[in-house]
Amino acid sequence: VQLQASGGGLVQAGDSLTLSCAASGGTFSSYGMGWFRQAPGKEREFVSAITRSGGLAYYADFVKGHFTISRDNAKNTLYLQMNSLKPEDSAVYYCAAGTKYLATMPERYDYWGQGTQVTVSS
Repeated sequence: VQLQASGGGLVQAGDSLTLSCAASGGTFSSYGMGWFRQAPGKEREFVSAITRSGGLAYYADFVKGHFTISRDNAKNTLYLQMNSLKPEDSAVYYCAAGTKYLATMPERYDYWGQGTQVTVSS
């Protein structure tokens, strides 16, 4: 499956942004999906994951109540709604697909999008 992330940009602290990840070339609903992010000089870190049906989601502690993951299997698209953005949320955000249940480790995912840059100014 091919993944294409989009929706990043330059925003101010406190703003909201929604990232999208469009999937093609596979059966989207067969994959658990996740969002990760990587800031310069730092390792890629888990942000959120969602089950194949979208019925369950899991979040890193630092984004609980702040970000919302969702998916539309009819549109083969994954979303990440980000509210109350902070400068420390600045990073390249990646979407990923895999067969593991609510996986939080990058190596548990099989397919990756190219990333979309989010920059939050203070």
